[in-house]
Amino acid sequence: MAKLNLDRQESDFLNDTITHWEKNHVVDAELANKLRNSYEVKGFDWMRLAKYSFWVALICGVVAVGSLIVDDAVIKWIKGLYETPDIVISILSGALAAGLFYLGHRSKKRNPEKVFSNEAVIFTGVLFTACCIAYLGKTFDNGSGHYSVLFLVSVFVYGFLAWRMGSRMIWLFALVSLGSWFGTETGYQTKWALYFLGMNYPLRFVVFGLLLVAACHVLKNRQWFAFFWEITYVVGMLYLFMSLWLFSIFGNYGSIDTWWQIKQISIFYWGIISAVVAVAFMLYGLKSKDVIAREFGITFLIIFLYTKYFEYFWDHTNKTLFFSILAMSFWLIGRKAEKIWNINTKTTETEV
Repeated sequence: MAKLNLDRQESDFLNDTITHWEKNHVVDAELANKLRNSYEVKGFDWMRLAKYSFWVALICGVVAVGSLIVDDAVIKWIKGLYETPDIVISILSGALAAGLFYLGHRSKKRNPEKVFSNEAVIFTGVLFTACCIAYLGKTFDNGSGHYSVLFLVSVFVYGFLAWRMGSRMIWLFALVSLGSWFGTETGYQTKWALYFLGMNYPLRFVVFGLLLVAACHVLKNRQWFAFFWEITYVVGMLYLFMSLWLFSIFGNYGSIDTWWQIKQISIFYWGIISAVVAVAFMLYGLKSKDVIAREFGITFLIIFLYTKYFEYFWDHTNKTLFFSILAMSFWLIGRKAEKIWNINTKTTETEV
């Protein structure tokens, strides 16, 4: 039987596990040695190299296109194409996107092990899809400035492609487009005023994030949504907590000029509300064993607390004392986390 080819971290984990089993007489020495001989440490992490290589290739491709565009000869050529109708560019971009999606989908079926090359092809198709929709919008633009419709179209296009191709990456673009549509549509409905139903942009996206998270819980047990549930939940939590963080800083002020004129202490209650929400999600995650809710709650509670620390004490505290307090607080958090980890480890060993 061929040996498993593992990286160093995976190998160390298996070694510790087998040693623990052997020590507690779950397996005998002979079986333990047999298990240890069933895998080996690989010399180089080729998967990570492949992943980074494809991302670097995409970035270099974008840089190459940018360099090409600034070339004088190319600029003259582009000027000659300036009169090309928008609908033609849209159709060409759509055709390229369709071709790339077809190639990516076929490659996923024939060569599923080529994870990163397949995703790179699909990602390029996503970019051409965005170009297609943008130029289609320019084609039918009547000067109303209602370009949020394009984001809404993107939501349905990316959503259908994600469902049809079983791609979480395309679904991620659908969720980003959904957030973009919400932001631009609320702006358009108020003629780009500072508030929508009395809410500035951070508060609007707090509501948006809550709705997306609530939708995830409603659809959690639906079979058709299971494949996209986790990424939707994570993105919804990101929308919610990033908006809460901005909300704790800016409050419900829609203008930066107005915000500059107030003292941060006057909006401390928004920070308290954000912290309460983080604690609520943390407790919910601990009680229901919801890892995502727990991690987001703990992480952003710490972010909220340190943000307020910087806001209130940066200008009024000696910098040596400021960073000493900061270092001590992180040390205490690390000690507490280490203690909790050790307790969990001992509990697991006792159960075994």
